[in-house]
Amino acid sequence: MLEEIEEEIRHCRKCPLWKGRTHAVPGEGNESAQLMIVGEAPGKREDEMGRPFVGKAGQLLREVLERNSLRREEIYITNVVKCRPPNNRNPSSDEIKKCIPYLHRQMDTIAPCIIVTLGNVATSSLLPLFGFIPEKISIIHGTIFESALHRVTIVPTFHPAACIYNPALKQDFIRDFERVGAMLRSTRGGRKI
Repeated sequence: MLEEIEEEIRHCRKCPLWKGRTHAVPGEGNESAQLMIVGEAPGKREDEMGRPFVGKAGQLLREVLERNSLRREEIYITNVVKCRPPNNRNPSSDEIKKCIPYLHRQMDTIAPCIIVTLGNVATSSLLPLFGFIPEKISIIHGTIFESALHRVTIVPTFHPAACIYNPALKQDFIRDFERVGAMLRSTRGGRKI
């Protein structure tokens, strides 16, 4: 099922972003992951390789995951928008609207118990889907949003690229993932949050 979604994404032409892409970036990882990480959109390196979080922001994310004994191959990593916006601008509301059904399907297929949203775009796109009102990431990072109805916990944090541009955010980013790591260790007995 996930492979079918990814193949659709690779051939998608629902918005004009397909015209400038080298590769669509569907996402990658474990189809039965307990943890799903959602960013906003691919960057230049991701567009070149067709893989999420492989540039500098991806290096920082990988370091923080490893620091918390979270292996990339055990999780699923994707973005709200699957094609790179020109000059790495934020995706438009229309681009998000056209692309987010793919993310819905990915979430339904994977059924993670925890979703980490990276940055304002991912957080403001996902929290309303679960009945929560988003605020600025600087206010709500690290907050645990539990949706009993959907049997999922959403934890917003900073985008790793923001931590590169503003190193003062890095410690909060690390702490947020420490919290996620602890939550996952407590669920590994089979109980979903």
